[in-house]
Formats: sequence, C-alpha cells, structure tokens
Amino acid sequence: MSYCLHSESHLDTGPIYVRENGKLHVVNQGAGGIQNVTPKTRPFRLFSRGFSVELCMNREDDRARRQRTDHFIFTYTKEGNLRYSAKSLFSLVLGYISDNVDHIDSLIGFPEQIAEKLFSAAEARQKFTEPVTGLRALQKFTEAYGSLVLCSLCLRNRYLVISEKLEEIKSFRELTCLDLSCCKLGDEHELLEHLTKEALSSVKRLLLKDNSLSDAGLRRMTAPVRVLKKGLENLLVLDLSCNPKITDVGIGYLLSFKKLNCLDISETGLKDVNAVIKRIQMQIGLVHSKVPLKEFDHSNCKTEGWAEQTVLQWEQAVMEAIKPQDTLRSRTAALHFYGKTHRIEEVVKCTLVEAETKASGNLQFYKEKVQNCHLSLQKEVAGSHELKNNKKRALAEQERERTSKQKHLCLTVEDWDLLNTY
Repeated sequence: MSYCLHSESHLDTGPIYVRENGKLHVVNQGAGGIQNVTPKTRPFRLFSRGFSVELCMNREDDRARRQRTDHFIFTYTKEGNLRYSAKSLFSLVLGYISDNVDHIDSLIGFPEQIAEKLFSAAEARQKFTEPVTGLRALQKFTEAYGSLVLCSLCLRNRYLVISEKLEEIKSFRELTCLDLSCCKLGDEHELLEHLTKEALSSVKRLLLKDNSLSDAGLRRMTAPVRVLKKGLENLLVLDLSCNPKITDVGIGYLLSFKKLNCLDISETGLKDVNAVIKRIQMQIGLVHSKVPLKEFDHSNCKTEGWAEQTVLQWEQAVMEAIKPQDTLRSRTAALHFYGKTHRIEEVVKCTLVEAETKASGNLQFYKEKVQNCHLSLQKEVAGSHELKNNKKRALAEQERERTSKQKHLCLTVEDWDLLNTY
C-alpha cells in the first residue's frame, strides 16, 4: 500500500479510504498512517463548474425557440431533482397546427372531439385575438361546426367589443340566443342588417333593449319575414323595451312574427296603448302580462360554446386598450391638486329606472298556452264554451289575413329597395 502511495504521490488523488473491521478509515498521506476519522463527504459533481447545457430545438430565431419550450414537461422528483419528459406526438402535432391554424383550408368533416381540442389549443395561444389571422381561423371553425363554436352570445353593454370585433361576431352561425341590450346600435348599424341574413335564421331569443331603434329599423329588420318568409322567422322571444322612437306603426311590423311567444315593448313611444294590446292579442295571440316575465330578466342569456373564453379575451383586450396611461393619470392628479375639475367620461350603463317603468306601465306579452301549462278544473269546464268563440275568432282572423295579404302585396318603393338588398 505504501508503494502505491509513494509512486502516485505526484497525482492529486484526493483522500484515500480504507475499510477495516467494518469501519471506514482515511489514510493520512503526510504521516503515511491511518487515522480513524469520520470522512467528510464532498459534493458529487457530474460536470465541472463552468459546464452548461443549452437545449436548442430550432435555431431560426429566439421567438421560435421560445415557442417550442412546451415540447417537454418539467417536473421535480421526491429527491428534489429536476426531471423532464417529452410530450406525446399527438400533443406536439396539436400544438403545431394551433400555431398555424390560420393556414387551414377547411375543417368540414373533421371529428368534433379533436376539433374542440384544436380550438382550445389555439384559444390558449390567443390566436383568435389577432386582427387578420384570427378572423380567418375563426371562420374555418364556424363554417364547419356552427352552434358548437357558439350557441348563445351575450354582448349586453359591450358596444366597444362590437365596434372592434364586428367581423368576428358576424362570422358566428346558428346562434339561438343573442343579447345586444344597451349597445345604442341605432337603425343603420351593420349588425342589425346582419340579423336578417340566413346565417342567423336560427335565433330564437333576441334582446334589443335600449338600442335607439325606431319604426324604420323594425321595418328593415322584418322585411325578409314579411315578404320572403326568411330571416328571423323562428323568433320566440323579443325584447324591444327602452326604445322610445318605436311607435304604433312599428308594432305593426312585429305582427309578422307568428311564432313569437314573449314580447316586451315597455318604455316605447306608443300613443294608443289599449289599441296596441288588443291588436297584438288578436293577430298573434299574445296576452298582456300584469307581472314582469322571467324571460326578460337578462339572467338566462349567457355566452356558451367553444368560443366562450375567446369573447372574454376580446373584452379584456378592449379594456386594456382604453385604460388611461400613466401620463394622463399624473395630469389628472395635478389638476386635482390645483383645484381644477377634470371631466371624466364614464362608461354608459344600461339601467332601468323603476319610476319610469311604473309610469309607462309594463308592456310584456306572453302566449297563454306557454305561460299557463297547468290549467285548473274550472278552466277545463269552461273550455268547451270558449271553443265556440274561438271558431268565430278563427273565421274573423282568416278574413283579416286575406286583407292583410292584399295590403302586403302592395309594397312601397322603400320595401322594394330593401328586398333588392337581400
């Protein structure tokens, strides 16, 4: 042993340990003896201090390299060591396609289960918030899957989102519920014209409360239904409250919605309210409700579908864009300090004043068969007497329909101009 120590003394071999009688001893190189000392373990290093490892998946640019860091899953073991494992091939392909989702030609015939995962992956990368490519990618999904992408859309009091993402909103198809309340769109807005297209003929619930609509807007919105029997022919619930420019003439256009079950025309510019109530009851069979209906409380309409988070991302992007900058904040602070009042434009919120509603009255209508599904025994007995009266009413309605058809055939020049646009 001494020979080995002296012959290799020029090498830095470090401490030498010898096990004797089940105990570990360290060899003292200076004295050439063995000491019974507990060894001090040195930290184990697989590589030297200056050694570094760089994992490069793509050397095109730093952005591409950062995008591909999700190819591996990094976790920690129980001992605290870093451990990484590669993702599955399906996850890698899904991520690659979602990065280039705007280059897809068509998704028609593609399985819905995989398409939903692809949509979620693209949504997580915020691909649908991009100005040009986002619209093109969203159209591929709406063309192939329709109501699965979005079946209900609530844009209540979100007029900024409508102005920024109008084309994206128009790309949605087969919606059943659409809430555009308190958006101040007006009669000439492009979105109201889009309501009459075939893509939104599936809408059953339409809420247009407080949108500055008038009789001209209703005439334009109902023209395809009145003449061509297209457009919003499947409409069941319609809210036109808080539109003071709608008069008795505009209510006449609504009588073309034969499938309508609930109607709200509270706080409109009606002159002869009693005549309008009788007219609605006789022609489309809606009864005036004395109590507010739950169909118009705006709680049942929510954004539902694959693109639910996408709409939230649009709203967050709009809110970030309108946030005041730091320079403006400092300026307003200086104005407050020197005693000057600064004009702050707040977001207009849609609030329904209870006093105004009580003064104008509640003008909500419902179909009696839908509202009272459980009739009492007395009503069933009296039903036989009502049948006779109903037959008389049916005959009278048939005569009125004949006369109304003759009136509809005599279209004005403005109606013909509207029809030529479709």
